[in-house]
This record gives sequence, structure tokens and C-alpha cells, in this order.
Amino acid sequence: MKNLVIEKTFNSPHVNFNNRTGIMHIEGRSIPEDPGDFFGQMYDWIEEYFEDPAELTKFEIQLDYINSGSSKYLLEFFRRIKKKYDAGNDVIVNWYYEEDDESVLELGEHYKENVEIPIKLIECN
Repeated sequence: MKNLVIEKTFNSPHVNFNNRTGIMHIEGRSIPEDPGDFFGQMYDWIEEYFEDPAELTKFEIQLDYINSGSSKYLLEFFRRIKKKYDAGNDVIVNWYYEEDDESVLELGEHYKENVEIPIKLIECN
């Protein structure tokens, strides 16, 4: 299985999902023109990855800005991860937010409360 790497653009975040280490990075702005296509790549990759995952799967998510379309697809992404977590896979999500960015913090809190997977909210400067 190949790693999933999507290069950062002005409208979409950098994605680097490593199947060997189990560390998944999403970083940048998330306002893609076609969120279905953008997130669909991640959905498909995650399904294949969890057929033979690393011992621990860690998502490192640091988004500067997330539009409403992306937030819906990200919620679906977390719901898919929740199914894998409920099936016994060890998963943790580190959700990073800037200290004065209440909208990204609140979105992380929303996901944490609604999806019920281990999400750690981490303030960064």
C-alpha cells in the first residue's frame, strides 16, 4: 500500500498519511472547490489502511481555516474512523488550534463530543 500524499494548495491542506508508521497529517486551509473529491481520496485510503493498520493510528490535524463544506466532510471522516475505533483499532486524534482561534477550537470540541473518539485539543502558537 502506498502512502497518501496530497500537496498543499491555496485552498486545500497538505495531507500525508503514512501506512507504515500510522501517523496521518492534515495541515493548512481546507476550502477545496470539490470537497467530495478531496475528502473522498482520504475516505478510500483509510478504508484500505484499516485492513492492516499500524498498532496505533495517530491523526495530527492542524487546520488554519475550515469552511462549512469541509467541516461536514471532516465529520464524516471522523465517523468512519469511529467505526474502526469501535472495531478495536487504537486511534488518537491530536487537534491543534491557535490560541486565539475560537472557531477551530469549537469545531474540535464539536467533533470530540459528537464522534466520541479520543480527540486531544492542543493549543499552539
